[in-house]
Amino acid sequence: MKVIVCKDYAEMSAKAADIVAAQVTLKPNCVLGLATGSTPEGMYACLVKKYEAGELDFSAVRSVNLDEYYPITPDNDQSYRYFMNYHLFDHVNIDKANTNVPDGQAKDGAAEGARYEALIASLGGIDLQILGIGQNGHIGFNEPGEKLYPYTHLTDLTPSTIKANSRFFASEDDVPKQALSMGMGSILNARKIVIMASGAAKHDAIVKMLSGVMTTQTPATFLACHADVTLICDEAAYNG
Repeated sequence: MKVIVCKDYAEMSAKAADIVAAQVTLKPNCVLGLATGSTPEGMYACLVKKYEAGELDFSAVRSVNLDEYYPITPDNDQSYRYFMNYHLFDHVNIDKANTNVPDGQAKDGAAEGARYEALIASLGGIDLQILGIGQNGHIGFNEPGEKLYPYTHLTDLTPSTIKANSRFFASEDDVPKQALSMGMGSILNARKIVIMASGAAKHDAIVKMLSGVMTTQTPATFLACHADVTLICDEAAYNG
């Protein structure tokens, strides 16, 4: 795993945006695997600036998002579809028909997982997957536990993740208790992976991820199986 330590969140965001921009430039019809949450917000802002400066063309880009709350409607301001529109899709020339987020309104979670996996396959797979990392080492909504799932699936959120995400909702009770998430196999099938981490609260998860020991109790440790992973973090996350 390649490790890039940046001075602060702004530098981390710019560095990640540079990697995404290089991918789009190299392959204009690339498939981007996208993440939500506070960590990539700065990266998306940098990509919008690059687009506005005439440096990027998203017109042929396809995208698949890691996950979505379940159940939730796409117009809910806490849905990940809403997040992606707000932070990126509404500000660049991407065709929204080419953007994909798991269906938080699907009647059958298992069937939606299968549909999403077939969709990724139909696109030819993911060229570049962007990831964040949770304080407990989760990626996507692949939570610590006795087992991990290989493909897109419906999963229960852990109490720690519900608590961490409650800051975005009116109360902890309003946070959906389940989510649809790509599995570890879905993620590891991407040709290139960039994982981002910012802040001292992520330090312990980073230490475990870089330990060289794979455990389902820290899902991010499975990234050690991949041949092309770059960790971009700020000094606070790296040094604690």
